[in-house]
Amino acid sequence: MDNITYNSPILHIEAFDLPPKLIYPVFFILFFFYLIIMITNIGVILLISSDRNLQQPMYLLFCNLSFNDILGNTVLLPRLMSDVVSSDRSITYVECVSQAFFSHIFGTSAHTILIIMAFDRYVAICHPLRYTSIMTPGMVVKLSLYSWGAAVVLVSVLLGLTIRLTRCRSIIQNAYCDNASLFKLSCQDVTINNIYGLAFTVVLFGSSMGSIAITYIRIVTICITKKSKELNSKALQTCATHLVLYMIMLWSGFLVIMSHRLQIHTDYRKLASVLFHIVPANLNPIIYAAQTKELKNRIAQLFNSKATPA
Repeated sequence: MDNITYNSPILHIEAFDLPPKLIYPVFFILFFFYLIIMITNIGVILLISSDRNLQQPMYLLFCNLSFNDILGNTVLLPRLMSDVVSSDRSITYVECVSQAFFSHIFGTSAHTILIIMAFDRYVAICHPLRYTSIMTPGMVVKLSLYSWGAAVVLVSVLLGLTIRLTRCRSIIQNAYCDNASLFKLSCQDVTINNIYGLAFTVVLFGSSMGSIAITYIRIVTICITKKSKELNSKALQTCATHLVLYMIMLWSGFLVIMSHRLQIHTDYRKLASVLFHIVPANLNPIIYAAQTKELKNRIAQLFNSKATPA
């Protein structure tokens, strides 16, 4: 049901239509996932920041991804948990736009951060003798700023085109606020929004897939040419982890985009949007820690030292 109040400052989120017996189980499932996301990602950041041996470009760049996962899920999950157990799902327009902004920053930054992580792997494997001179602390900071800056600019334009619209509805047809749900509140022509949204998606996915494909083609070429077992082992160890993280993020993103473009059941679309936040954020630190030798060894040492009696 749409509210006929124009430009109403208060919106209402549909969230999930759950039977009473599932309300608290779903709440505790969301709380569990949020707790795991916070513990694992904050733990990885603290571990890397406290161990000088881990303060290398590869790990420092990964801290960007962990911070992004914390940000994206903190914007989403606490509010979603509140909506699950509450009958009042109202939200101010300003809060809704803010949630949409950080939600899209989360999705966009995931691409840009993984692009700079791929560049780091390319330099380490293809130009090992120049690695320390190229990937300096200053370069790591610049690459991190570029990744976040590009996301902020792209998302600001995306939402800027939406907030200019006059609203004639007040129901957010999603589990949380995002750009598509916001411009669907308008009865104006949203052709420009659709065109920019499509261009935004093509540029973001095209640049990330293209740059990562080129990077890995160069890495594979170097490995084949040099025929070094040590080099191949190093490439397989670090690049396989990065590629798995990228594929998880990529297909989660595709799922959300297709759910908005295709006429599928509303609850499935809501679920796809939530999983886009939860799944990569839960798997990223686990996969990275399990497949990266130095980080895995440091975590093992940490647990062994705590388990050993004084």
